[in-house]
Amino acid sequence: MTKHRLGLHTRLCFHLSRTNRPLTTSPLPSEAISCVHTSPVNHKTLCFSLADNLIVRGLFDSAQKVIRRIIKRSSSVSEAISAVEFSISRGVEPDATSYAFLIRQLVTSGETLKAEALYVDCILNRGIEPGHSVLNSMAICNCKLGKLEEAKLLFDKLVDMKFMPCSSTCNELIKGFCSQDRILDGFDVFVEAINSEVLLAFSCYNKLVDGLCFRGYLDEALYVFDEMCDRGVPPTVHLFKTLILSLSKRGRVEEAQLLSMDMESYGFVLDKVMYTTLINGYSKIQKMKTAMMLFLRMHKLGCEPDKYTYNTLINGFLNLGMFDKGWMLNEQMAEFGLEPDAVSYQIMIAKYCKDHKVDCALTLLDDINQCNVPLSVHSYTALISALYKENRLAEVDDLYRKMLYTGLVPDHVLFFTLINNHPRGSEISLACTFLRAIAKKGCGIDLSYIPSPTSRKVTTDIMLDIDYLLEEIAARNLPLASVAFNIYMIALCLGGELDSAQLCMDKMSSLSLQPSLSAYNSMIKCLYQKGLHEDAKFLVEVMQDQGQVPNQATFLIMVNEYCKQGDIQSALEVLDQMEESGLKPSVAIYDSVIGCLGRKKRIDEALGVFRRMLEAGIYPDKTLFVTMINALSRNGQAIQAHELFVQMLEDGVQPSHYAYTALINGLVKKNMIKKGCAYLNRMIEEGFMPNAVLYTSLIKQFLRKREFEFAFKLVDLMERSEIERDLVTYITLVSGVSRNIRSVDGEGLVPQRQYEESKEMLFRLLHQSAMLPKEKCLKISVSSQEQIKFLALRLINKVKDSPLMPNLYLYNGIISGFCWAESMEDAYKHLHTMQNEGIQPNQVTFTILIDGHFRSGEIDCAVSLFNRMNAQGCPPDDIVYNTLIRGLCKHGRLMNALSLSYTMLKKGLAPSKASYESLLSSLCANNWRVHALKICHDMLANKYVPCCHNLKLLICILGEENKWHEARFIYDLLLKKRRFMMSTS
Repeated sequence: MTKHRLGLHTRLCFHLSRTNRPLTTSPLPSEAISCVHTSPVNHKTLCFSLADNLIVRGLFDSAQKVIRRIIKRSSSVSEAISAVEFSISRGVEPDATSYAFLIRQLVTSGETLKAEALYVDCILNRGIEPGHSVLNSMAICNCKLGKLEEAKLLFDKLVDMKFMPCSSTCNELIKGFCSQDRILDGFDVFVEAINSEVLLAFSCYNKLVDGLCFRGYLDEALYVFDEMCDRGVPPTVHLFKTLILSLSKRGRVEEAQLLSMDMESYGFVLDKVMYTTLINGYSKIQKMKTAMMLFLRMHKLGCEPDKYTYNTLINGFLNLGMFDKGWMLNEQMAEFGLEPDAVSYQIMIAKYCKDHKVDCALTLLDDINQCNVPLSVHSYTALISALYKENRLAEVDDLYRKMLYTGLVPDHVLFFTLINNHPRGSEISLACTFLRAIAKKGCGIDLSYIPSPTSRKVTTDIMLDIDYLLEEIAARNLPLASVAFNIYMIALCLGGELDSAQLCMDKMSSLSLQPSLSAYNSMIKCLYQKGLHEDAKFLVEVMQDQGQVPNQATFLIMVNEYCKQGDIQSALEVLDQMEESGLKPSVAIYDSVIGCLGRKKRIDEALGVFRRMLEAGIYPDKTLFVTMINALSRNGQAIQAHELFVQMLEDGVQPSHYAYTALINGLVKKNMIKKGCAYLNRMIEEGFMPNAVLYTSLIKQFLRKREFEFAFKLVDLMERSEIERDLVTYITLVSGVSRNIRSVDGEGLVPQRQYEESKEMLFRLLHQSAMLPKEKCLKISVSSQEQIKFLALRLINKVKDSPLMPNLYLYNGIISGFCWAESMEDAYKHLHTMQNEGIQPNQVTFTILIDGHFRSGEIDCAVSLFNRMNAQGCPPDDIVYNTLIRGLCKHGRLMNALSLSYTMLKKGLAPSKASYESLLSSLCANNWRVHALKICHDMLANKYVPCCHNLKLLICILGEENKWHEARFIYDLLLKKRRFMMSTS
């Protein structure tokens, strides 16, 4: 035992001396202990003597308590270490409490490495369960050593053990996380500290509010602020200002104003920046009355507004069309000696451009230049954008050269404007042009020895020039280098050069430059387009860590990409994320989600999102009204579409050509042709002439109604009206006719004409709008399958002879026509032609061909084609699976159909209701009771109730086999279905 104790003593001495500091020797030499009783000694000497006597008598527990008291009352670390050494030298190991006191003293005195060594050697290695005192001390120790993960583990252990972490532990952890930009980790510790009622230092509140606001976590920042106030910690002006500015910038201006009132209740006064930020926030949401009240209050309290304050108000009034108030403020600004600056003129130029008064804006620009007033590049950007919209391309080049002549340096916003109007593939070349302008105008670099990008033929040569320009600009002017790198990064992302864009971002990081929000957004969009969704989400987190708060454009990119892929769930999650962060989604974001839901025929959910938008205080614009009307019309809810159209008119939103077309299409679809004619007449009166979109939508509806004669009558009128048929028109015609090749069989299948008068009214309105003379129109009689087949083939040949380049949709329509005509050889000929033209088949193409094989009775060919889909890089989707299941059931291949349905479920797909009904009907017909019952249960699990016919068949089979319990269950199901049908009829 003595040898073991001496070993511990040796290790203790080694660990505690690793920082090259000498250890204190024992206060009493062993020879002197015998004379302790005869000489006067101090209290500590007596304690050592007492401990020594207790050890000699074998009372080790009592001796440990004395040693613990000596350590606890030690005035220095050296004294405490002396007591430990004394105890070990006498063969008595100090208890865990003694070590805890020593560790705490080491941490308090800054001896963190010694504390860590002692903790590992004497607590962990001995298997002693550390108490809350040791855990607190070591959490603080790890924070000071920068080991935050280890500190957080100890903190969590304290919480799990129901011990209250001490104030110092919480303070150190929060400060540590904030210093490492791990602000959310710091916030988590804060919440635990609040729940444990731990008192925190003011610096923790300050760091958390600053960090959370910087990264856009405003609700969390407000929570910290409220807790601070509730605990009686007085807030500072800095904290109020941080929160007010952050809330205003995020569009939460009402909350910001309420907070400013709280600030004044503490005796603080708002400064010019805070007032202007609040005014700007209200101007953006067009609440100019409130903005003006703040402006007047600002004056009254002696806080003089500056040019920025005036410009903010002027911009708000001009955006609302209130020119008089805008000019009045402009004159007032001049009276106070504040001359209009570049921002003032930029506001006026932007307003002219927005109102399509480009010539007025150009005249103002010339007047400003003659007065030698320095303008910003933003004024030129607004003008160039407006000129592009009016297709005045030659003037764009002149204006760009004029801007460079004045000495202005182009930025990434202007680059975005130009590249959006340039052909795809010119991104790198245009970026090089911009970088040359930055190098020459901003840095004075001689470009005579660098060829212009237009003379370059190889992109790699241009990129080498760009690398050289970037290096030269970075060596001379870092702020301009940031602009140049951002332009190049945006160009690479737009061109799909993701790897090069990431290298560009790495180069920026090495120069301590940060990508702009536009550059980040371009990278995020590129990642989504390449299917790298997780990488895109991670980049959003990186943005936030660097203080770049995602804006409306960021979230719009995310929503658009999800909607393009049909991933509506992820798009809705982005909506939730925005609302949780206090950022109101824009109308464009709602438009994208509603449009996607409409295309997927999830109209109830689309209406739910529309109501959610209205409840959030966001009013639809013209584009969203069209999207919603179109969604309702396409899904057969013409009455609701009509009501929404009326609401749009009542709200003063002028309907567009698209709105009229969507509504008329929906009304015709529901056989409300007379009402459709009323809106067609109104549309024509308002100056909107029928175009290819309207004709195509009407032709599509009448082909669906199998009214071929009237549909082709419209085709004839379209041609005579000199309205050129586009690719969509041809796709509609080919698909519409092909779909009905086998739908006509003799005179009995000619559709009933119940709305002849309404149809003639529709035709007459279209005829009159084209101002054509009365003449005999095309008369087509379609009364047999052969005539329909003839029409389909004639249309296909017409498409071939047209100058239009067929796309995948048109080829699918052509292939569908031949499949319906049971001419599979011709269908495959067109498939090969399509592939030779570089157009690859998709799931729709394979579905059409598989269905064609089934129609021709070629079951093995259909199965073989299905098996080849993966090999051709086109994995089957749920529609392909369902087509195959129904085809196999129809042709008696029941076991194959069942197997395929189970394969679908394994892949996370579920058969459609129609496929389940086919399976159930076939299984009942073949008396496969067990499988039929399982399919019935699977249907119910997927919220499908079998049809009454199949339920009756299943009851009969179960009854014949005396399975009365199961039969009773199915019978109850049948009764419920009947009651439901009666209640909804």
